[in-house]
Amino acid sequence: MPSEQSALLALRTQQVVGHEIGVTDTVDPLAGSYYIESLTDHIEEEVLGYIAHIDQIGGAVEAIENGFIQQEIQASAYQYQKEIEAQKRVVVGVNSFTTSGEQPVDLLKMDPATSRRQVERLKEVRLSRDQGEVASALQDLRKAAQSDDNLMPYILTAVKAYATLGEICGALKDIFGEYQQQITM
Repeated sequence: MPSEQSALLALRTQQVVGHEIGVTDTVDPLAGSYYIESLTDHIEEEVLGYIAHIDQIGGAVEAIENGFIQQEIQASAYQYQKEIEAQKRVVVGVNSFTTSGEQPVDLLKMDPATSRRQVERLKEVRLSRDQGEVASALQDLRKAAQSDDNLMPYILTAVKAYATLGEICGALKDIFGEYQQQITM
């Protein structure tokens, strides 16, 4: 969790950009910038290439199941870290524009009482809801998950009956199972 000071700094940065610089005074402040357009075109070309490659290997589900997506994420993260360490990529405050000496970081620590209060509130909700309505909504969700129906209306019905996120995910897990990531090296 960000500290109160870091959250305030982020807010002030957004306020300066939004109110002092005047970025919000126009629909597209960078319109007509050939550089921005060239960057956009480059990103579009790369994305279309990735999509074509994913289609060639059987689609997104196949790519996930075969570990392609995870491999790409790992390779990208590794390359990014190598660039930082080799000073080929500037990360302000990490490998450039650093200050000497350690700055104390005031991390936000959650009060354990908050967690206990939340657990108690959950128990109260579970005791006060209509258990039959919850069970029916979750059963309807399971049935819909076995068909081609849009699951969103069934999920919303379960939420309105005060089914918990865990119960909703459990109902879907009963039908679809649980994804097991394949670690590839």
